[in-house]
Amino acid sequence: MHSARKFLGLVVVSLALASAHAWGHQANDSWLTFSVSNSAVTGQWDISVSDLDTALGLDDNDDGTISQEELATHNDAILAFVMPHLKVQADGVAKQIHVTGRKIENHLNGVYVGLPFELENQTTLPQTLQVTCDLFYDLNPKFLNRVSIDANGQQRSITLTSDAPTQIFDLSRPKLAAQFFAFVREGVWHIWSGFDHILFLLALLLPSVLWRQQNGWQPVGEFRKALTNVVKIVTAFTVAHSITLSLATLGIVQLPSRLTESAIAASVVIAAANNIFPLFTKREWMVAFGFGLIHGFGFASGLSDMGITRENLAVTVLGFNLGVEVGQLAIVSVFLPVAYALRASWAYPRIVLAGGSCGIVLIAAVWLVERALNLKLMPF
Repeated sequence: MHSARKFLGLVVVSLALASAHAWGHQANDSWLTFSVSNSAVTGQWDISVSDLDTALGLDDNDDGTISQEELATHNDAILAFVMPHLKVQADGVAKQIHVTGRKIENHLNGVYVGLPFELENQTTLPQTLQVTCDLFYDLNPKFLNRVSIDANGQQRSITLTSDAPTQIFDLSRPKLAAQFFAFVREGVWHIWSGFDHILFLLALLLPSVLWRQQNGWQPVGEFRKALTNVVKIVTAFTVAHSITLSLATLGIVQLPSRLTESAIAASVVIAAANNIFPLFTKREWMVAFGFGLIHGFGFASGLSDMGITRENLAVTVLGFNLGVEVGQLAIVSVFLPVAYALRASWAYPRIVLAGGSCGIVLIAAVWLVERALNLKLMPF
């Protein structure tokens, strides 16, 4: 127990350091926002500095930091590299895209170059806008180009992938149902692509088919008990992150993304360590609730990067949150039957539970170090 307290203390100290220096996840996405008002179509394309550096080598003095001067030096090279990967049609007519400046933007995933732009010769309000963006797909097929269009107060959002790099947006009339399901899809993708959220959930679910005795873990006697444990954990996590997701999206409570991302990594470490050292016994649902509050701020950070507006706030939050829950339930529905079938085997408590928890601790500890020291040690 003493060693467990020391371990927990080290995590807390690491988190304190991380809150001052963490940068967040490695970027593997860009953000395209369009604004359609009357006949004008303007927008901005935010592209990660780290991704541009990987492709173009922007760090001329090799000091590990991309300065404003280095970005200015490579401005023409950046435009020549990225602009051929973006094509826009208004009502079926291809439009020239004029970049009107350059900004520095801070996203959850780090620092981005913002490229404001406008479409040429647009004299009437378009009824459709076709966007094709295949930036970085040749270098990284898992790269995501996220598109958000605000047309006279109505917003549409979608994520373009290497398999589907083109999307046609109908701007003629608001479609709340389409918008709702678009954010449901975003919520599902966010939980499935958020490895830290998945590992946190798995760390809590691994012991759900067992119960702890003084002489070690024992398998639960019936499926209903395991299901009850899972329902408590998932419900607590859902209620908690729904609270903070709503509060943060409404702007009532805000936390720095650096602190949030570091706290999420620490929560994964602690949840998995609890399966090895009994830090919290018979209170897994309380752990899920407490750390679920932190994860809710992480979900809100991802949602805020999509540039949501107050006009579509309710639909956005409801759809995104529902998508997160659907993504979680998909994971649980696969995990629980398999875990229950293996619970009585010799391998489950020793290899799946103990070994899996050790693996999760190591991965999350590396994330914590990465976010504290602005390093990149793992590809995810």
